[in-house]
Formats: sequence, C-alpha cells, structure tokens
Amino acid sequence: MSTTALPASHVDGSAGSRRRAVSDFTELAHAVQAAGLMARRPGHYAARLSGAVVAMAGLVAAVVLVGDSWWQVAVAVVAAVVLTQVAFLGHDAAHRQIFASGRANTWASLVLANLFVGLSHGWWQHKHTRHHANPNKVGTDPDIDMKVLSFTPEQIAARESAWSRWYLARQGFFFFPLLLLEGVNLHVAAVRRVLSREPLERRSTEIAFLAVRLVGAAALVLAVMSPLKALVVAVVQLALFGFYMGASFAPNHKGMPLLPKDARVDFLRRQVLTSRNIRGGRWVDVLMGGLNHQVEHHLFPSMPRAALRRAQPIVRAYCEARGIPYAQVSLVRSYRMIVDHLNTVGRPDRDLFACPITAAYRA
Repeated sequence: MSTTALPASHVDGSAGSRRRAVSDFTELAHAVQAAGLMARRPGHYAARLSGAVVAMAGLVAAVVLVGDSWWQVAVAVVAAVVLTQVAFLGHDAAHRQIFASGRANTWASLVLANLFVGLSHGWWQHKHTRHHANPNKVGTDPDIDMKVLSFTPEQIAARESAWSRWYLARQGFFFFPLLLLEGVNLHVAAVRRVLSREPLERRSTEIAFLAVRLVGAAALVLAVMSPLKALVVAVVQLALFGFYMGASFAPNHKGMPLLPKDARVDFLRRQVLTSRNIRGGRWVDVLMGGLNHQVEHHLFPSMPRAALRRAQPIVRAYCEARGIPYAQVSLVRSYRMIVDHLNTVGRPDRDLFACPITAAYRA
C-alpha cells in the first residue's frame, strides 16, 4: 500500500478545495479531448471485430477437423486465449468504446460476451459499473467483496477460526491457483443472473445467446470426441480462460489503497489513487487487452483502447504536477504486490487505512 502523503490542499473538505478538485479533472478532460483521444476508431475496431468472428469460426472448424484426438487439448489452450481476447473486446463494447451509438455497443457486447464467450453482458455491466464508480472503496466495490479472499477489516473480522487465521496469513499464495476456478465461476454467475428475478434488460436475448453458446459448445465436443476427452478439454479450457482473465484484471487494483466507507474523495483522485498501470510495450497492450493502462481507462472509460497508450503521458504528467501519486510497475512486480498484500492483510498489527492516502480521506 502506498505511503505517499498528499498535500493538505488536496484533502481538506472546504468548498474551495472541492471546486479545485472538480476543475482539476475538467482541465485534464479538456487536454485529452484536444489531443483527439476520445475520437472513435472505426477502422481499428472493424478489424478486431472481424478477427473475433474469424477466430470463433476457426475454433469450431479446428474442433471438427481434429476430431477424437488428444490434440484437442492444444485446441483448448488456443480457445482459452481466443475467448479471453474476445472478452476484452466485449469489455470495450460495454464501455461504449466501439460505436457512437449506445444501442450498437450493447448489441456488440451481447454477441461478444453471451454468444461467443458464454458470459452475461447484463451481469457484467451491473457489477463493473459499480466497480468503476467506487474502485477499492469498502462496502461499494464488488471486486473486493469475495467469499474466498479477504480484503477489508470487516471480511477479516468475520473469519475467527484457527483455520481462517492460518489461511489469512497465506491467502496470497492461494490467489493464482484459485484463478483456475474463475472460468467456472464466471459462467455460473452468468447463468444465475439471467435466470434470477433481478431486473435485467434483454433477458430473453441473453438467455437465448447463452443457451446457444453453452449447450452448443457441449454438443459440439461430445459429437466429435469421447466423453473423457470432452471432459478434459472442457477442464483445460475453463481453467486457462479463468486464469488468463483473472491474471489480466487483478493487477489493476488488488493491493492498492483501500478507501474506507466514509471517504470523501473527488473523481480524479479516487480513480488514480486506487488504480495501477503495468509497464511494457505494445505486446502488453495486446496481452492485457489495454487493461494495463488502468488509470487512463478509469478516468476515461469510453476512450478507445488504442488511444490509452497516447493518453498515458498526458495523465501521468498532469498528476505529477499536482502531487497525485501515480502507480506504474512491471507485471511481475504487480503480482508480487498482490501476493504480499493478501498475505499481510489479516495481521493483527496491520491497519489497512493507516497510510496517509486513505487516512486523509476519512470523513
């Protein structure tokens, strides 16, 4: 957790300070707009969407052509990578990065998420919107409210058994193995959401797309290979898909400062202080679906993925000029920070809100 203190002028609750905070983001937004970074990228996304369709067709063809062979395991590995990349594209559509029309973005996300990957657009949209509104804020960010990992004092207090204390001291080491189950968790969450009584737009469409994807995939593999091979292929694909997805999203906020429930912090600082960028060239952009530019993405969610790298130096220089801590580390370093944070979060002497960043924003 960062221990960099913020200048007092950035954390007091006066009306003048709040006005300055609002004008800070407005000024940055004007600079980004002036650089043309919010403009749509139709050519870029036309190529990506076409590639997604071709890749999905290629996976179906590969399964049919390889047939009843253990080489299907290799196809499953490729499928895990392809499906994660398609999910990244669905994430772009859900944030309205692809089309000017909100309706077009929604339908693109429905096809990419539900029909191609087997996830629920509605479930993801609801959960992810709450995360973007209050990243790493206790009680409001669903991404730090997990049953198998503890991130907050309330979660830690709920675990009182000897086994829980032993686990809390080592939960960081379980983080990556647990990601192997994330693929199953995502599909189960999707099915539960569309079949629940909670409000959901386009429920019938989501159910139809999910049924085609999940039932169709099962029927396809069982039609061309033995039940044993089909089971192994499904396990490999789901495990690697979940691991890739989790390992791409986790570095962005896990181990960054938590904001207490009573925190009062403006939009610019709330997004920057709780987000972490990952260093690297364009290969990292491809590997992580643009999520490596998490600070810029949280500040400008509808900015096309291809523009995030160009926005990064503008945002970083702007933050540094105002004394706002801006985190950027290597991918390996981010993983070590996650493990270290999880392993120490349950220590009796550890105050999660002791660092100046979070303590300064208490009401």
